[in-house]
Amino acid sequence: MMKYNAPLLCTVTAAVAAMGLMPAAPAQAYDLKPVYENLKLERPVSLVIPPDGSSRQFLVQQRGKILILPKDEAGSEAKTFLDFTDRKMEAKDGQFEEGLLGLAFHPQFKENRKFYVYYSQQDMKRSVISEIQVTAEDPDKADLSTERILLEIPQPFWNHNSGNLLFGPEGYLYIGSGDGGKRDDITRTAQNTFSLNGKILRIDVNTKQGSRQYGIPQDNPYAGQVGSREEVYALGLRNPWGIHFDEAGNFWVADVGQDIWEEINIVEKGGNYGWSFREGARPFPIRTDAPPQDAKFIEPIHEYSHVDGISITGGFVYRGKALSKLIGKYVYGDWGSGRIWALKYDADAKKAVDNEKLIETELDAKGKGRVQPAAFAEDLNGEVLVLDWNGKLFRIVE
Repeated sequence: MMKYNAPLLCTVTAAVAAMGLMPAAPAQAYDLKPVYENLKLERPVSLVIPPDGSSRQFLVQQRGKILILPKDEAGSEAKTFLDFTDRKMEAKDGQFEEGLLGLAFHPQFKENRKFYVYYSQQDMKRSVISEIQVTAEDPDKADLSTERILLEIPQPFWNHNSGNLLFGPEGYLYIGSGDGGKRDDITRTAQNTFSLNGKILRIDVNTKQGSRQYGIPQDNPYAGQVGSREEVYALGLRNPWGIHFDEAGNFWVADVGQDIWEEINIVEKGGNYGWSFREGARPFPIRTDAPPQDAKFIEPIHEYSHVDGISITGGFVYRGKALSKLIGKYVYGDWGSGRIWALKYDADAKKAVDNEKLIETELDAKGKGRVQPAAFAEDLNGEVLVLDWNGKLFRIVE
């Protein structure tokens, strides 16, 4: 097979284009506009607006702080709402998937001041889901003395923590949990219904059941079943990163792949999404054993190969006003390649019918500068904010 000299090929291509012998690449229809440029941020991974009418935007930073963004996007100061930086969340530098990873406000937050966080702890390595209240005196400060640990998930390795939190339309808390880490689902947790890893979990934070600090919804698929964890809502996931309920009730879950395929699923109660017998819509070759006879794997509605990216970041179905052509489409991206797409889903056919690339972010001459989307969030007007893991925030504009 002939091997091309990539630098030479790029130089020749550029020269030919400059002479007018090649058509110029079409301009992007969308761009990224920097916002909150005067703030110093570090590893933003989530942005949440509480359901209290206060119009506050809470930014989660993986290193351990939750900030309240200033009302003025030109502002240079953000209030610190919560600070976990004194907790040992990361084992060591370079193992970058641990930390403060998720935030969700209780549907009755305005009345009970409760919110929920997902973070990592060491010795023993585990993920912690806690309930905390805001101080009665200052709505911009978390009262850490009120922390109530709901659930701890053992983590054998530092990666695949997931950490997404979200309240569903029925008021239950949904929790994204990765398969425990390393690679190849080495601990075989994703298909094990007695493990909390590699799953979407669903719990009732308003009740307590037995020794649990939460209740089990009666319609959870494994409720009352001996030998299974009753918290499990769906299984067969590798590392969910980006969960979202759209207006129609579809539950979107982006699942980070391993060797070749990144995928997007519409998750159903009790659904099995295949990992690690499958990666995307294909058998995963490392598994030479047969799946359980009763296993029924649900295919992703969309997948892309590692030609286009290496780590999917889920988003949300756009319902804003500024980007009329994107209304009703699912906006998402890839942390590795910096690409951003919009996916059109046909709920009746249960499949994606179109996938448009919106933005291609570029590296500078030093090999840096590419945006790494760690999350997509709706701002106060329903427009798309892109949280760049490198410490920047952007809004998608035409």
